[in-house]
Amino acid sequence: MENTTKKKILKRGIGATVLLLGVLQFVPADRSNPPVEKEVDAPPAVRDVLRRACYDCHSHETVWPWYSRVAPVSLLVAHDVGEGREELNFSRWNFADAAVESRVRHRVWHEVEEEEMPLWFYVPLHPEARLSAADKETLRAWALASTAPATTAGPVLSTEDVR
Repeated sequence: MENTTKKKILKRGIGATVLLLGVLQFVPADRSNPPVEKEVDAPPAVRDVLRRACYDCHSHETVWPWYSRVAPVSLLVAHDVGEGREELNFSRWNFADAAVESRVRHRVWHEVEEEEMPLWFYVPLHPEARLSAADKETLRAWALASTAPATTAGPVLSTEDVR
């Protein structure tokens, strides 16, 4: 293939990419923060850890960073926050009974203990979300202070648990 043909293909590819990124800026990403229904019932030390490490994805109090306004990253961030809120939402901490709340607290601890949360790709951009040994102990004590047995199977919440 000629050198000029390769350059034309490269220029067209770059042009198409720039055009696509420009068009994507007009695709809205949902960055809403609905009202808090019920705050998590926990001691202040626990709430501080949860706010710092969990609330951006698991509450209606998300702090949307600057890059959440630039597509295509905005679409990825909005998707991840939506999934996080669907899985567990600390702004909807209204459980049918104490046993359900206890299972959720145990599941939160399990996710932290297994280093599944916070997500590995979130922490480098949000170093304040990195959990220290003291943070983990705070969450462990909170989870284990609840009365129901720990369960690790299934989702953190189901739609029946919250209302």
